[in-house]
Amino acid sequence: MAKYELDTLRHSTAHLMAQAIMELYPEDNVQLGIGPTIEHGFYYDIDMKKKLSDEDLKSIEEKMKEIIKRSSPVVRHEVSREEALKIFNDRGQTLKCELIRDIPDGEVISYYTQGDKFFDLCTGPHVEKTSELTPFFKLLHTAGAYWRGDQNRPMLQRIYAACFNNKEELKEHLNMLEEAKKRDHRKLGKELELFIFDPVAPASPFFMPKGAMVYNGLVDFMRRIYKKYDYQEVITPQVLDVDLWHTSGHYEKYKENMYFTHIDEREFALKPMNCPCHMLMFSHHRYSYRDLPLRFADFGRLHRYEKSGVVAGLTRVRTFCQDDAHIFIQMNDVQEEIKTLMNMFFIGYEHFGFKKIKIGFSTRPEMRVGSDDTWDQAETALKAALDASGKSYFINEGDGAFYGPKIDIQVADAIGRYHQLGTIQLDFQLPERFDLKFTNSNGELERPVVIHRALLGSLERFIGVYLEHVGGAFPFWLSPEQAVIIPIKNELHLEAAKEFEKELKRKGFRVRVDDRNESLGLKTRQAQTGKIPFMLVLGDKEIQDKSVSVRKYGEQKAETILQSNLVSVFENLELEKVPAPLRNS
Repeated sequence: MAKYELDTLRHSTAHLMAQAIMELYPEDNVQLGIGPTIEHGFYYDIDMKKKLSDEDLKSIEEKMKEIIKRSSPVVRHEVSREEALKIFNDRGQTLKCELIRDIPDGEVISYYTQGDKFFDLCTGPHVEKTSELTPFFKLLHTAGAYWRGDQNRPMLQRIYAACFNNKEELKEHLNMLEEAKKRDHRKLGKELELFIFDPVAPASPFFMPKGAMVYNGLVDFMRRIYKKYDYQEVITPQVLDVDLWHTSGHYEKYKENMYFTHIDEREFALKPMNCPCHMLMFSHHRYSYRDLPLRFADFGRLHRYEKSGVVAGLTRVRTFCQDDAHIFIQMNDVQEEIKTLMNMFFIGYEHFGFKKIKIGFSTRPEMRVGSDDTWDQAETALKAALDASGKSYFINEGDGAFYGPKIDIQVADAIGRYHQLGTIQLDFQLPERFDLKFTNSNGELERPVVIHRALLGSLERFIGVYLEHVGGAFPFWLSPEQAVIIPIKNELHLEAAKEFEKELKRKGFRVRVDDRNESLGLKTRQAQTGKIPFMLVLGDKEIQDKSVSVRKYGEQKAETILQSNLVSVFENLELEKVPAPLRNS
């Protein structure tokens, strides 16, 4: 059994890196921020004059290995607040002094030394000497990070590192990172002409025609599922009076993430979510128990302010659309509805090739609305529904929405990274705040429960995640271009290609003829680079036989089949627009 937990080794290696930086740049007045462990290693935030480069990271690694060989003792010291402030103030560590001042009264204040010169504020635990640290780490890259996450504070340099117990695990992780670079959706989005970003609209994507095809394909996919599960689509306004957001509680709990404007001397807000609109719509009509469950689906555009330091490609944007829906339901039907939802979600994810799925149950957060009794009832009901679904899950303490507990669903992509996509939230608060009622079977007014749910989540984020999952090679039914037809050389070949293109387009397929005056080899390479599912080549023999030479994306060999048979192949692939379990249901 290992002497130290991996987390201890990672935390100690973060201190090792901090010491190496201070030794390499003694004249740079290096200020140490924080250096926590993360999933695959650690990072450290530092403030220094020199901007570190990749070459500098190599030098830091070498210095770290040198410090390991010294076998310096690593010693814990417990001191009073005044002693700690003096120690770190004498060393010019103002950021550490700020952290010391914020330590609550009564908590133990401790720091660690490595040898005679390196001091770092920390609760530990750590290794006993630097020689116990393994060389199985790699400094990865730097990034900017505001001190304590506050954009009004100084921007520090954050150095990320991977750290593992052995060489094999480190190598496996580094290989995964290399594969992730190739699959980066920002890189693929540009190469495949799917979307762009421009400073005129920060963190807001512009979808090009090919990207819009994928985007609309996902909307159509959800609409086909909605038909199977009895959803009704609604359309709601973008800009609404702040009174609505006061009623819902978003103004008090969420206003820092909202955009506001004034119209006719009234204050309005761009909607960050659809739920208050759906509550309002329900309140304008008197429903009975026979109308429930009532499922409102909405593809409305949403706007949320995200700090510039956290936005990232399509995965964190300021304007987006969700496959959003709200289900108005009687309390005694909640378990069955959530069981149906879980089935629907798993069918959807597996259709996109996500095989590994994790479920988290998120409980009440500190900032919330409603009484503890109501939260008790909501959490008990949601947990019972999860238990009844038969799916295994883990508990996410304190990570619920401000109005109710929720189920969060994470999927693993092709290289093993987990991404949260779907969510199911049980809400007793908004029906109360909007005074929603329906007529029950006894003719009495009763308050419904609301289930908030999204399967794909943000379409923008899903496209980013899915692009990386498939490496840009979309399935046939979702691909912006399903086939490219390449005539070999002469006018007769081109004419035949154009006729075949017309036939395929009449069938609804997305095809084009590559009629450029370029070599067959170049056109073939570009079709592969564009990750087009099928490349179809026409020459004399194919025209004579009414056939076509077919090469699938990712395959080296081509096969010749009759054009009529290829149409049948395409028609069968197009059936995948609908998941197999739902085609005949």
